[in-house]
Amino acid sequence: MLVEESPVSDDARGAPRYGLIRSALRDAILAGRAVPGLVLVEAPLAQLFSTSRVPVRQALTLLHEEGLISRFEGRGYLINPQGLELEPQRAPLTRQLLGLEPSEELIDTRPLGERVYDEIAACVSTVMVFGHYRIDEQLAAEHLGVSRSVVREALMRLRDRGLVEKEPYAQWLAGPLTAQEITEDYELRAVLEPQALQQTAPQLSRETLLDMLDHINSLQAAPDQASRQAVDRLEHDLHVRCLAGLRNRKMAALIQQCQSPINVSRIFFEALRMGIDEATLVEHRLIIESLLHGNLDSAALNLRDHLLRARERTLQRLKVLSVLPEPDLAPYMTRLS
Repeated sequence: MLVEESPVSDDARGAPRYGLIRSALRDAILAGRAVPGLVLVEAPLAQLFSTSRVPVRQALTLLHEEGLISRFEGRGYLINPQGLELEPQRAPLTRQLLGLEPSEELIDTRPLGERVYDEIAACVSTVMVFGHYRIDEQLAAEHLGVSRSVVREALMRLRDRGLVEKEPYAQWLAGPLTAQEITEDYELRAVLEPQALQQTAPQLSRETLLDMLDHINSLQAAPDQASRQAVDRLEHDLHVRCLAGLRNRKMAALIQQCQSPINVSRIFFEALRMGIDEATLVEHRLIIESLLHGNLDSAALNLRDHLLRARERTLQRLKVLSVLPEPDLAPYMTRLS
């Protein structure tokens, strides 16, 4: 259940929820406050952090990749930063056992509406490539512990992004994200985003662009070790941050509606853990370097080329995902086909 939050900084509000969970657990493990061998299971952690299993699962995956927790024969993970042979310790998960500070705000850091929006968006984005689903407003409200109006507002925002649609009889639907839709979205983006970049580029400071380039450098140094959070930031830098401030609101809305194929790459990354491909990083670098040199025409052309190449990569990934098992559904979602 989601609960009302206390005032916090803007920085805390901007952090992804799985990132907040990961950071809280990571700090406790590295500081030696968390009990070694303690079994971490999604459902109890979700309850402790007042969230669903989706961000908890993402946080645990990142901690496992970092070697701070390990798999064992039973269900869940063991706190095991040293990689030792430990006897699993099963106990009700509490702040004390996990080494979390008593006064620490765990996850209730952003406005309730934002957290509900992120929760539903994560669930929809994860399954939309696997089929066609119905979302029940009332069940979502009960599951998340909020009013239907909060859920409805979140769904309306997702409709604006093109992630859900509403039928005449008040049913909310999500998916399927098909090869044809991906192709059409990328064709539109290849026309609109380069034009938008030429309009917004003059507003980008050199400091901002260098920060983006530094992030690309860090990924190129170890592409196989890229975290989900780092990959998300790469896409956000180019396709959101660089295009922020676009004066043409209709163009901005249409670009946002066409960015759902990004979910394919995100799901592909989570399912196969293959890191990020070098071609994507090179394409991002060419765009940012062109902007740093003040060559807006070159940046726009490179962005168009990147989007067309990304279309082909995404279509290939969609084929791979089609043979993978469908992820668990949120209790308020029903598969239609």
